[in-house]
Amino acid sequence: MHTDPSQRIVITGLGVVTPLGNDIEPLLSGLREGRSGIRTLTRVPLGVLPVNHGAEAAEFTGHIDDYGPLDKTVKRNIRKGSKVMCREIEMGVAVAQRAMADAGFTHEAFDRDRTGVVYGCDYIMSLPDEYAAGMKACLDGEGQFSFTRWGEQGLPKVNPLWLLKYLPNMPASHIAIYNDLRGANNSITVREASAGNAIGEAYSTLRRGHADALVVGSTGSRIHPLRTLHASMQESLASDRDDCESMSRPFNRDRDGGVLGEGAGAMMLETLAHAEKRGAKILGEVVGYGSSAVGPAAGDDYLKTAIVNVLRAALGTTSPNQIGHINAHGLGTPQSDAGEAAAIAQVFGDASSQPPVTTVKGHFGNLGAGGGMVEAIASLCSLGDDLFPIRNLTDLDSNCPINAVTGSGIPSGDSFISVNVTPQGQASSVHIRRFAA
Repeated sequence: MHTDPSQRIVITGLGVVTPLGNDIEPLLSGLREGRSGIRTLTRVPLGVLPVNHGAEAAEFTGHIDDYGPLDKTVKRNIRKGSKVMCREIEMGVAVAQRAMADAGFTHEAFDRDRTGVVYGCDYIMSLPDEYAAGMKACLDGEGQFSFTRWGEQGLPKVNPLWLLKYLPNMPASHIAIYNDLRGANNSITVREASAGNAIGEAYSTLRRGHADALVVGSTGSRIHPLRTLHASMQESLASDRDDCESMSRPFNRDRDGGVLGEGAGAMMLETLAHAEKRGAKILGEVVGYGSSAVGPAAGDDYLKTAIVNVLRAALGTTSPNQIGHINAHGLGTPQSDAGEAAAIAQVFGDASSQPPVTTVKGHFGNLGAGGGMVEAIASLCSLGDDLFPIRNLTDLDSNCPINAVTGSGIPSGDSFISVNVTPQGQASSVHIRRFAA
């Protein structure tokens, strides 16, 4: 354990946008009470794609009130900048502002040259509406699109700022600009592994002494006309059900795929020395992380191998029996859940010796790049209290040998490891514990 205050990295602020609400309290109460955020979709056409249900962050409208408490200048600048922010960027900026407010951010307490941003994001797809006018201008007399007309007649109809709405580095850019944060700035784009890698990058940056404080977050939406189409063509998605709230069934014997969702989360990370100097409340401490990439070419067990790598890295020198709980990726697909369960068993032993294992995806599926941060925040806020059970896990699959949390009254312990992995085998993990002076 590091005792040098400049080497200890603590969490001092949190912010979330989730399918269960735009604040910590509704997220935690929703998880503990078993509520689902999966509903009939409103932001993609129904009856066209293979799925009509998912987990939208319905309470997030993009209104300035969704950004939490703001001073007048920041509020004015966000309103002005909203014209070049798509939904994922809006959610990312909103949770960052919420985390900064929760941390008590002021320009007097933070050196702007040593305060920065590290943000996770997926690739962001443009809405088809961006090109509608340009495409219409290129139709010939028979209503067919003519590529030869695009340069002179179509392209001028496209908003010249359209690209700024969809670049994955823009969440970090907007947050830094609105708050005049001139320190380290980085964007991590590794699908579902983005959040863990963003926390790991921030942890390393702070320990190197390259910053005193960093806003760290991730944002993602898989509910989008094109993104949802791509997911339905490339991934194993849960079949639509009359009872849509039962679609996401992590580790359950009859699971058949993941559920699409959206959301974002952010933390304020600081060196302990900086947090103590300004008298900050300390919510937790990051003590380790892991990152690995093992592709399908490595064999059928590539997901297992990637997760084993990041679990061991996050543990470091900590004994496996000292971990309070594991927040698993728990995607709900047969392949991913089986590989993850095998990895947990390899690192922590059989189910009888493992820490309790939970996941939030039974409540609202896969939030993409935003999911890992929301999941870590849910676990952090549960430390010292009871864990939330895995929703819809009624019949644990025999090929998922985990110590699954299926009921109430299971203590969360004083620490956890949160894991995420992409279908391509990019994995990340973070090890966080309750703060002890």
